[in-house]
Amino acid sequence: MKQTHLRVVITGASSGIGAATAIAFARQGARLVLGARGKAGLEDIAWRCREAGGMVETKVVDVTDADAVVRFAARAHETLGSIDLWFSDVGIGVVGKYHDVPLEDHRRVVETNLLSHMHDAHAVLPIFRRQGHGIWVNMISAGGFIASPYAAAYSASKFGLRGFSEALRGELRDQPHIHICDVYPTFVDTPGFEHAGNYTGARLSYPPGVLDPEKVADAVVKLAHKPRATTVIGAPASMLKLGELASPATTSLMGRFLDAWSRRADRTDNTTGSMYKPPRSADGIHSHGLRPQPQGHAKLALGAALVAAVVGVQLARRRS
Repeated sequence: MKQTHLRVVITGASSGIGAATAIAFARQGARLVLGARGKAGLEDIAWRCREAGGMVETKVVDVTDADAVVRFAARAHETLGSIDLWFSDVGIGVVGKYHDVPLEDHRRVVETNLLSHMHDAHAVLPIFRRQGHGIWVNMISAGGFIASPYAAAYSASKFGLRGFSEALRGELRDQPHIHICDVYPTFVDTPGFEHAGNYTGARLSYPPGVLDPEKVADAVVKLAHKPRATTVIGAPASMLKLGELASPATTSLMGRFLDAWSRRADRTDNTTGSMYKPPRSADGIHSHGLRPQPQGHAKLALGAALVAAVVGVQLARRRS
């Protein structure tokens, strides 16, 4: 597969990881069809892709609408002639204790994070079968291995995505040139927290050690040339799997840590973010001032160390 002939479709391409990935493919001369809800964000990223050397078309699409995704896939295929890689990157979140968050917001997270990816796959896999080849990249997150208190619907959706991919790989075992590739980054510095719903009363910020979205984008581009089932970014895959073994103790400690954080952080009003409506303007690839302040580093690092310690103790007990 020659780099300059890659034909790529990305949903969730108007900001964050999807936008960074579009630009990374554009630098290789790829032909791109980009989809998202936000027209302003799409136009901004399309301009950046053209500046980087890519050929781009955009389409406003709400991927929670299955019929709209089918139409989007058909147009993308008609535009490109073939689809080498489809990157499903749409994702949102709502932060808060489960009972404090309206049920309709939980439902929106599951519809967006899980069902929309299923819609994408349902639309593109028949195209891949007719072509005899194709790569579907499923953006999940480290949250697909370790559940997070204060993000129950997000955790449910990410665990669901992981199971969905595993099921697809089993069904496609007789299609050696069709690949289902999962990507599991840890925290990434995108506008995601600004888009999230928030019912904690506390201002959200990213923890130290947050990844640049360009690093995740580079990993997705590599999958176009060397597909693999699981790609973990920001932590060894083995650590995520070990953390899953110690999940009950880990999540309990995380819950206590988040309780303390929500009491001490700067205060803010509850918000649904952009869960129901796209941002009015382009907000780019990175977050806007949501990296942690220096005085918060020690507490966040301590929390991470405590979680790691619990994992180690639980594993030691299992071995004894």
